[in-house]
Amino acid sequence: MNITGWRRLSLLFLAAAALFAFGAACSDKKDDPAPEYWGVQISPPPEKPGGVFTGTDGKPFDLQKETEGYITLLYIGYTHCPDICPTHMYELSRALRDIDPAVKAKLKVVFATADPARDTPQALREWLDHFDPTFIGITGTEAQMFKLEDDLGMERSTQTPTSPGNYVVSHAAWMAAFTKDNVAHLVYPSGITQEDWKHDLPLLVNVGWKEPKQ
Repeated sequence: MNITGWRRLSLLFLAAAALFAFGAACSDKKDDPAPEYWGVQISPPPEKPGGVFTGTDGKPFDLQKETEGYITLLYIGYTHCPDICPTHMYELSRALRDIDPAVKAKLKVVFATADPARDTPQALREWLDHFDPTFIGITGTEAQMFKLEDDLGMERSTQTPTSPGNYVVSHAAWMAAFTKDNVAHLVYPSGITQEDWKHDLPLLVNVGWKEPKQ
């Protein structure tokens, strides 16, 4: 084979190698595994509800507009809750102290009351400040809060009297995690720990939701 033939062969070899490398890169990118989240995937996943509620400052709070572009953790509970609600808020607040501040800056935590009769904006603010002053509290009419539960696919909260003038509220005990597509693919039920949060929150912020392969 003459020199020209060797050059042509070399060029063909280089072109084939480049195409192989390009194809491999595309394949690797396409086949990146989905993160292994420690939250619970639900189906069908709820979309972020709409509605204008009342914030702890007494001003209107548009849930969709105020959380657009953030990973939004939405929980429905009440400040008189003796166990589950404060435990959820405590575990999350402690985890947020340990994660990268850049990750926390892209998160919004919204606590919606299931007890609007007692959870005034001021009561919500005082209670949430025990955990993290950046936590958002919202309230509204009983009808508004029931609709919020309906939109999330939750059973409606109920009241059970315990003594004259007092009652406990039964409510769903999971927190919905809305990613930037405004869909909650994952929920975090009662029993979620600080380590669970510290594992999942950076993934939700930096990677987002990816459907696991079956």
